[in-house]
Amino acid sequence: MGNNFSREELLERLIRSYEAYFDIETYGDAGKDGLPLAAHCRFSVHSSKYVLVKKAQLWAADCYEYVYIFSVSELDETLYEKCRDYAYKEGMKLIEPKPDHMYSYITAVFLCDTCTPQAEKALRRCRIYKSFHFSLYGWMDFHTALLICSENRFRTNSSGRGNAKLMKNILK
Repeated sequence: MGNNFSREELLERLIRSYEAYFDIETYGDAGKDGLPLAAHCRFSVHSSKYVLVKKAQLWAADCYEYVYIFSVSELDETLYEKCRDYAYKEGMKLIEPKPDHMYSYITAVFLCDTCTPQAEKALRRCRIYKSFHFSLYGWMDFHTALLICSENRFRTNSSGRGNAKLMKNILK
């Protein structure tokens, strides 16, 4: 699919691709909370429609995405589950369901040199979705993506298919 990149190069390319639209906080080699969290990215957009004056608002929608980038030499199922649970828990803390909230995506991206088949299977099968007040206050969808440096390939869960194009561009 292209050249083989190191994890550090892929992390740099991934952060560069997010930095135009996202607020990014990096953690370096130390990680955060005992996990190999390399970066946390936040995105939000507010859209609304009004007639003549802003007080005559027809509708409004707030959309968010929270991306957690983990970098590890080997991803096994136990580490995957810890990181997935951390991203979910921390992302849910940031979501404020309210009438204008449309959706929030929580995305866990894993950069690794190697990955066990069990971890890859768990990542592909990850399905976490939550609606708030029967979707009247929006919903949350959990996306996962995996970049395996040694094999120069990527995987996503079914919700994360939208990230596939970005991952493909990162590997080119």
